[in-house]
Amino acid sequence: MRGRQLRRAAICLLVGVAAMPVTACASGRETVERPTEVRDNGPRTDSDVERRAAEKAALDAYSGYLAASRTAGLRSDPRLPELSRFLGDPLLTRVRVSIREAKEHGAMRTGTFKSDPSVTAVSLDAKPATVEIQDCLDTTGYRLVYAKDKRSVPGSGGGRHLSTATATRYPDGRWLINYGATHRDQPC
Repeated sequence: MRGRQLRRAAICLLVGVAAMPVTACASGRETVERPTEVRDNGPRTDSDVERRAAEKAALDAYSGYLAASRTAGLRSDPRLPELSRFLGDPLLTRVRVSIREAKEHGAMRTGTFKSDPSVTAVSLDAKPATVEIQDCLDTTGYRLVYAKDKRSVPGSGGGRHLSTATATRYPDGRWLINYGATHRDQPC
């Protein structure tokens, strides 16, 4: 019974980490970086400037989400303050529950994952405004292990899968990642 619960917690934790929005394949970078901004010398309209600012803020929130989720997983700390700095509900609660369940079953995260996110859609006229992100999240080096002896938890292996996420602009002006999903049926 305990093994089944731990595998379920492992899957939930993988979903939590992989719930990040992204669609490009990882480039082998260990840290999350924003794509290089393409510059053109044409005139900019206010809407172009606003769109670029939204894209940057959303990618910054996504990068912060990945980093905070990794740190919280390594520390087995579902209350890590950085989580609420970059995540909004319902994803914030989902990530916290996954980390807590893994900890309760004697497991923790170790290793690193790779990400190379890109923006796929910007909806500034929506209420609230949103930015969609895709990533080919590579979690082959990010494992769920038993804290006691660092053995891998069965059924918790990673891989390279398409992940999507949504960044939403909250009333206080912050962009938070509030939705994320890993598409295990879509390797990249």
